[in-house]
This record gives sequence, C-alpha cells and structure tokens, in this order.
Amino acid sequence: MTPDAPSVEPLIDLPVAEKTQGPYVDTLKWIATIIQLIGYGLTGLNMVPYNIFFFFAGIFLWFAVGVMWKDRAIMVVHVGAFISLAAGYLNA
Repeated sequence: MTPDAPSVEPLIDLPVAEKTQGPYVDTLKWIATIIQLIGYGLTGLNMVPYNIFFFFAGIFLWFAVGVMWKDRAIMVVHVGAFISLAAGYLNA
C-alpha cells in the first residue's frame, strides 16, 4: 500500500472571478474564438485579405467581450492587435 499524498495548500487563496454577465457572453466569446481560428487557418493558406477580415471580426468581438466583462486587459490587447493589424494591412 502507498501512503496518502500530503495535501498541498495554495500560496494565495484568490476568489474565483465571476466573469459571465448576460446570457450571450459565452456564446459571443466562442463565436469570436472560432472566427479568429478561421483567420489563422486562412493565414496558413495564404488567403489574403480574407484572413485579415476574419481577424478584424474576431478582434472586434473579443473587444466586445472585454467590455461586457469590464476587463481592461482584454480590451487593451485587442485594441493593440487592431492597430497592429490595420497598420500592417495599410502598409502592404
């Protein structure tokens, strides 16, 4: 027989963040994720500018999720992604 493993306590006990606000947030984030994955696939297939359009749609939807969650980090990263993608597309 093996002895029971000792229990490990977390270093910091943080509360679980309650993110879902509204009935459509989970659906919206999955739609945004699928759209972004399609954008990655189109990039791999070198299907320009369709990949860019999918990325813009996914960025916009994830930004909307950030607004609904009041999560500034999600909003900031997607504003940065939009600026980077727009600058690259306009300079191509």
